[in-house]
Amino acid sequence: MKFSTKTGTPQSLSTDALILGVFESGAQPAATLAADEASNGLIGRLQKQGDFNGKTGSSLIVRHPEGLKAARLILVGLGKADELNSKNWMQANRTALNAVLGTTATDAINTLAAIEVNGLSASARLRQAVVLAGECAYRFDSFKTTPKAQPVKLSAVTVFTAGKATKAMSDAVTEGAAIVEGMNLTRDLGNLPGNICTPTYLANEAKKLAKTFGLKCLILEKAAMEKLGMHSLLAVAKGSDQPPKFIVLEYNAGKKTDKPVVLVGKGITFDTGGISIKPAAEMDEMKYDMCGAASVLGTLRAVAGMKLPINLVVIVPTTENMPGSSATRPGDIVTSMSGQTIEILNTDAEGRLILCDALTYAERFKPAAVVDVATLTGACVVALGQVATGLLGNNDPLVNELRTAGTATMDRAWELPLWDDYQDLLKSPFADMANIGGRWGGTITAACFLSRFTKAYPWAHLDIAGTAWIQGKDKGATGRPVPLLTRFLMARAGKAD
Repeated sequence: MKFSTKTGTPQSLSTDALILGVFESGAQPAATLAADEASNGLIGRLQKQGDFNGKTGSSLIVRHPEGLKAARLILVGLGKADELNSKNWMQANRTALNAVLGTTATDAINTLAAIEVNGLSASARLRQAVVLAGECAYRFDSFKTTPKAQPVKLSAVTVFTAGKATKAMSDAVTEGAAIVEGMNLTRDLGNLPGNICTPTYLANEAKKLAKTFGLKCLILEKAAMEKLGMHSLLAVAKGSDQPPKFIVLEYNAGKKTDKPVVLVGKGITFDTGGISIKPAAEMDEMKYDMCGAASVLGTLRAVAGMKLPINLVVIVPTTENMPGSSATRPGDIVTSMSGQTIEILNTDAEGRLILCDALTYAERFKPAAVVDVATLTGACVVALGQVATGLLGNNDPLVNELRTAGTATMDRAWELPLWDDYQDLLKSPFADMANIGGRWGGTITAACFLSRFTKAYPWAHLDIAGTAWIQGKDKGATGRPVPLLTRFLMARAGKAD
């Protein structure tokens, strides 16, 4: 899909679909007023007659409106003017775009970004309008012989802006388009079945990214991992016939003297739980256990697409967790790359076992900050539902950066405590630590485990178990937290508005 920005007057805009926001009452947005005047009061009449009330979530398609060059008007409700916030504005965008996608329109002009919204700058609205359009237009039906949904005919979305066009406006649209590409990659990888998206598949996708954007790419095989002492990671891989991979990608567009940010993504391409096997119900969703890996690869795709002036390293430890005859047993003790020993009490707490070796490996880059991303604990879903990502870390400024980035993009994260009080729950009588901390505070004790491998740098952990995918009729990967991570990196690069 192509994205662009345009200024002008609504009556002069030639398009298959012109999106206009309508408040329930009071003064209407400038673009809506202009279109209403050009169409001899059409929008006002529809409201007065009760055909369209302007309530949040409502929409109406008007074909061949008088006095306008648009083939269709897409009227979308904004609710009460004094109650318009970022959440309602985003809902209005989704409603409008879904209405357009239900038609045969091949292009659309969206005027909603020209409406002031508290907490969203003009550039942020432009960027977000593009991201939301990409989100709505996404389809994953490549394995359907008959597509499950109406094919997307919309191929171009133009974001309307008031006043003169500026470079900042154009940059915001370009940035939004790059985020869309990153989210689409993340969603595609997440939605692929485990028999296709294997560790080898992820490694090949990393190589493609490297070739496309001129990145440095290193793929470590099992023998190299053994030599480095990654016995914690390899303990998870023992039960699978699929060879594990350790993926390292380097994007160097900052100053040579700038320390890199390192993103580490959990890449369990299918998680049975190993010997501590999961219940059969909904186990198919365990293909999403590599969404941490997918999201850091998607973020790299977005960063490279925007050409952000930053140094970034992406690390993906990837394997399956299977109950094969060679699988690790509960009670086994392994030595991590750090030299610390781990008693594996539950083989279904495998994500932290592969991440800890990756976090140790990250030390060699002397990073400015490390952020790991993982579908790590069901406890996080219990605590925060599917609304917010869990956030913990050993550095308050870094944690605050991530929380702020999440708020700005509505890809929100919420901090949980990482107090030393919880560390005692990981005690083992036989090793330096156990890989689980018991029933209570599971998200926190998982982060406590990871924190033992991050003492050399500022670190934060994002638990995306509740936000990486959705269930139900619209089941699929969400692309989160690519918007959060991208915004965080834009701010680090001095490119956030």
